[in-house]
Amino acid sequence: MRWLRYTDSTGTHYGLAEGERIRRVEGSPFDGHVPTDDWTSQDQVRLEVPVIPRTFYCAGLNYAEHAIEAARKRGQEPQLPKQADIGYRANNALVPHGHDVVMPPDARTIHYEGELVVVIGKQARHLTPENALDCVLGYTIGNDVSERNWQRSDRTFWRAKNSDTFKPMGPWIDTDFDPSRARTQVRVNGRTTIDFATAAMIFDVPTFLCAMTQYLTLYPGDVVWMGTDGQSPDLHAGDVVEIEITGLGTLRNTFVQG
Repeated sequence: MRWLRYTDSTGTHYGLAEGERIRRVEGSPFDGHVPTDDWTSQDQVRLEVPVIPRTFYCAGLNYAEHAIEAARKRGQEPQLPKQADIGYRANNALVPHGHDVVMPPDARTIHYEGELVVVIGKQARHLTPENALDCVLGYTIGNDVSERNWQRSDRTFWRAKNSDTFKPMGPWIDTDFDPSRARTQVRVNGRTTIDFATAAMIFDVPTFLCAMTQYLTLYPGDVVWMGTDGQSPDLHAGDVVEIEITGLGTLRNTFVQG
């Protein structure tokens, strides 16, 4: 099942995608829903981010190559994380599939980070490895856009990671997706720049959810971005970045100068 959130002439709705068609529902995937007989097509509506999260979580360094390269750029000996480390992002930065990413005038080094996004569907606390995935509604795709110069100087990453439009997410939530055999591929202007096994995380989804819920409660609509692998080239105005995860879809955004 693929959940879309979209806007048409009557407002913003949730719908179920069937091919290129959308069936509008009353309600949402989080609090009960009833399908209607109102059908439309994706090219007739504006797609929105599939959920506005109550809390927007993100994994720290969670793929080996990305962690090693990050350490080397800091002039440090690479050491992989010894435990799942969680951070936060800001909702103001969210934009949907197809929306422009606006690079601020004083930004110098803009990179993408193609990520699997976990969407929470049920309230959860004190999860175990055996039941951790029971609270997951499904998955979507995120692009954790980063300004690397600011990332080195901004202690909280408040603008390096959270400037307006820096967090594309979408195009939908897929409730049947299995990350275990998927690959994440990133293309810039049609050329593949990164291709890695989506499940090749240092710490997998259950490990993160278990660690998090020992201290905090997850709520329906929360999202957890699971990190990325590899390194991004410097992006420039006019570049089109596509993040495709096998079986999940493609998130596409154009980078423009602010």
